Amino acid sequence: MGRDLAQAFPEAREVFEEADDALELPLSRLVWEGPEDELTLTKNAQPALLTHSVAVLRVIGDEVGPAMVAAGHSLGEFSAHVAAGTLSFREAVQAVRLRGELMYKSGVERPGTMAAVLGLDDEAVEGVCRAVEEEGHCCVPANFNCKGQVVISGSLEGIEKAISLAKDGGARKAVTLTVSGAFHSPLMEPAREGLREMLEKINFSDPGFPVITNVTAEPVTSGSLARDLLVDQLTSPVRWSASVSAMLGMGSERFFELGPGSVLCGLNKRNARGVPCRSLGAPEDFERLGE
Repeated sequence: MGRDLAQAFPEAREVFEEADDALELPLSRLVWEGPEDELTLTKNAQPALLTHSVAVLRVIGDEVGPAMVAAGHSLGEFSAHVAAGTLSFREAVQAVRLRGELMYKSGVERPGTMAAVLGLDDEAVEGVCRAVEEEGHCCVPANFNCKGQVVISGSLEGIEKAISLAKDGGARKAVTLTVSGAFHSPLMEPAREGLREMLEKINFSDPGFPVITNVTAEPVTSGSLARDLLVDQLTSPVRWSASVSAMLGMGSERFFELGPGSVLCGLNKRNARGVPCRSLGAPEDFERLGE
């Protein structure tokens, strides 16, 4: 992940070096060489994803023109704020390393999991979660990704019951995800204070352009509000489909997904049908970039 990018572009290599220095550990070696089971630990995966995204951002420079608005899915909201100049990359990568550690610790202290539900609308999934909560179990929507795709989060018992109810309710698929905790749910509450303490030590500037927040799917133009919402995000659902709608409503005519993979461009086939979306993560992705 990111190795070819760093070999091809000095700007990208410098970002990985900055991350190693900021974290005082060889993150770049872990990202490029593994082992995979170590890289996928949330304390490592989060700074790795941020670093790759910012490396792509540095390579792009001004080649695609000024950004109108940015957004990021969960951890990606930190990347969006780095792009907007809300906080520095060095401070962001330190913050997300701690975020990952705190989220993992919360998952150990308050065990839970997540599940993807496909083929039900948002209201039906919310109804499933309410039914499970009425039985005394934690179960909430965690990611509203696109029409017909919602991720839920909660206690082990709650998610098990929710999967059964979702299938009974006509879900095409409902399957548990491989995660270390019930992210974006009340079970992450223990992580909030530690992250808030960290973020309060960081200077948050007003973004250079609006960043759509996961929590409300509305544009944020205040640094202090950005800080608060990054904390609230830990226990709130990611309103991704609504976030894309907000960007379209602001006049966005094309999207760029920065970092590894093309999951968000895939979601845009439903969230922004017909609007160009380009994934940038490997050297070959930058060919004819300005066209």
